[in-house]
Amino acid sequence: MKGVVLAGGLGTRLYPLTYATNKHLLPVYDRPMIFYPIKTLTDAGIDEILVVVGGPYSGHFIRVLKNGKGLGVKHLEFAYQQDEGGISDAISLAEDFADKGPVTVILGDNCTDADIKKPVTDFTEGAMIFIKKVNDPQRFGVPTFDKDRKITKITEKPKKPDSDYAVTGLYIYDFTAFNKIKNLKPSARGELEVTDLNNAYLKEGKLSWSKLNGFWSDAGTFDSLFQVNKYWASKKK
Repeated sequence: MKGVVLAGGLGTRLYPLTYATNKHLLPVYDRPMIFYPIKTLTDAGIDEILVVVGGPYSGHFIRVLKNGKGLGVKHLEFAYQQDEGGISDAISLAEDFADKGPVTVILGDNCTDADIKKPVTDFTEGAMIFIKKVNDPQRFGVPTFDKDRKITKITEKPKKPDSDYAVTGLYIYDFTAFNKIKNLKPSARGELEVTDLNNAYLKEGKLSWSKLNGFWSDAGTFDSLFQVNKYWASKKK
């Protein structure tokens, strides 16, 4: 299993903070934000990691992450996402890195203390998404469940969510993801959406899910960045 951290984008929702550097390098308590998703991967036994970067501050990552050894990473690579093409477009840049094997993908602004080692170790094929009960599911992809707790569809940012669960920015994909991405159509905002990739697996009957236990939040808004900082500050004292 290899790991992919998606750390591109302009972070416009965090202007003016992100006038100075990439969102994923902003501080979360006592360390850069991106250290948290990398630790999620290394704690699961994943020590070969690709970081997908983008925007005008891509070079800042090398100064912060160096060769990754200090973070428990045995092999660290970088890929550059040319445009704002969406999460699935960013994942597509990992095709050569994956080397026909599975990848665990995490968004660079996702901060969690959940242990995903067992799902990573047990993974064989298809795709697995990680879900979490949240107060504001309309901000995320939201799963719809049938009576047997199987997911029947995932809806991106619904105005009236079918459940109070969010699809977090943490996924495991087998190598067929890259062919599926090539067949995706851009959404109304011109991006290749990760929800469409997950629904492609769902259509094949090859999408499973796991609930994240413990703390999880993105840090992409001022409110969520504040809450993430508050949580990690209290946890480490």
